[in-house]
Amino acid sequence: MKKKTTAKRLEELYKTFQEGDNVLIVISADPDSMGSALAFKRIMWRRVSSISISNINIVDRPDNMAMIRLLKIKMIHIDDIKIENYNRFVILDSQPNHHERFSRFQFDVVIDHHPDSRIVSPFSDIRPPYGATASILTEYLIAARIKPSVRLATALFHAIKTDTCNFERKAIVEDMEAFQFLFKYVNILLSQKIEQSEIRLNQLKYYERALEGKVIKKGKLFCHLGTVENPDICVNIADFFMKIESIQWSIVSGIYNDLLIIIFRNDGVRKNAGALAAHRFGNISSAGGHKSAARAEIPLAAIQHEIKPNNSDNLLSWIIKKIR
Repeated sequence: MKKKTTAKRLEELYKTFQEGDNVLIVISADPDSMGSALAFKRIMWRRVSSISISNINIVDRPDNMAMIRLLKIKMIHIDDIKIENYNRFVILDSQPNHHERFSRFQFDVVIDHHPDSRIVSPFSDIRPPYGATASILTEYLIAARIKPSVRLATALFHAIKTDTCNFERKAIVEDMEAFQFLFKYVNILLSQKIEQSEIRLNQLKYYERALEGKVIKKGKLFCHLGTVENPDICVNIADFFMKIESIQWSIVSGIYNDLLIIIFRNDGVRKNAGALAAHRFGNISSAGGHKSAARAEIPLAAIQHEIKPNNSDNLLSWIIKKIR
């Protein structure tokens, strides 16, 4: 029954486009969105005139850079895009209200696994129970009877592993079935090489800062990194601290481009990181996520009346007080 449903959705997706369309896929580039974009390109191959991928963010996480390099993913940064060259727009692994840079576009297709924000588009397929958007796109490949190339299979395989944290985070049977399907075609050594490219030498200073400044309260580990070169370092360190046996929550913050970035991780046992982020910071920021992983992005201007954002100790104390 599930395959018939996916086949029906695929049929509706095809009807959204015409042969002369020039399609732009717009993503916030990470493993799930990039793998999904490659799959969407393959699904639409020879059905439209052209199809390109554009990223709204700067990619400088070592593992993501390795994925782009090793899998030869071609993307055009949003600042270099001429919108007039395209007449159809697709957003994958996100929704239009997730970032202000998406607001430039009227999306014809929205495919995502995050909570449904009720955005209206000609075609949408939003499945919050899924652990990865890549699992949804894999189902489309199966419905289209497309055998993925090694490059595509490895991208989707890595995407599912990353977004489900090797199935330690939220995942359902459909994610596992997609993973098993891809396993037949994936290059495991290539996938491992991407995974192992996580830390640059010049990022070790942030780990030193985190270890020296960490505060642990009732199973919650907090640390503030100060100004960071990229928010992804907060993600890496939050995941790192979750490997400690006694830690149930890892909450890591940093300042990037006049935003206070707060990353939430937990062990998933009767906890909801997304709800906590939204409840504590939703009134002053973009905040939310999944049960075991969430994020808040708070403009420094929104909290200047409460604290001095440039004082790391005060900022960390403020975060602890808000969450504890």
